Amino acid sequence: MLVSQWAYRFRGYLITLPLIFAFFCYRWEIEVETFVWPLGIYLVLAGMILRIWAQQHLHYRLKVRKHLTTTGPYSFVRNPMYIGNALICIGGTIISELLWLAPITFLYCLCLYSLVVRYEESHLLSKYGGSYRRYLGEVPRWVPSMSDMRRAGLKSLGLRNEYFRYSIYAEIHCLLILLPYLFKEIL
Repeated sequence: MLVSQWAYRFRGYLITLPLIFAFFCYRWEIEVETFVWPLGIYLVLAGMILRIWAQQHLHYRLKVRKHLTTTGPYSFVRNPMYIGNALICIGGTIISELLWLAPITFLYCLCLYSLVVRYEESHLLSKYGGSYRRYLGEVPRWVPSMSDMRRAGLKSLGLRNEYFRYSIYAEIHCLLILLPYLFKEIL
């Protein structure tokens, strides 16, 4: 099995590795709760908001017929769900008070999702063909183009549609990331 296919298959488990380490590690913690908790919660919420926005267009966990998604955040970057996941992971790492681990978590997410995306893009290319090939050429993988964002304006963002409420339900589990670190803080 290819490494990228293996990473894609187990991505949900693999992404938790730095978070599990952050939960059990107490070495070199930064005890500045007024800094780490607000920053960490902000990043977790930013990741959740991005995931909810993407979910409204992707319909991944929703019982809706799937199609090539190029609207909402997918009109700016090809992988907003993975960017949201990375923000949540980095936020969880910061909440664990291990600031030194945050850049490592970022690099880990980047490497893992680069492998995952390599497999995913080849799969989507075989599934959608030329329309996906055009999409690959028009939309960046990770970093949105500021000129495209300015040109799009607020109306084309698709911040809220008929799937908004269902998307919140589908993504509310992301808040569970805070529980182990609340527990760690209490101990």
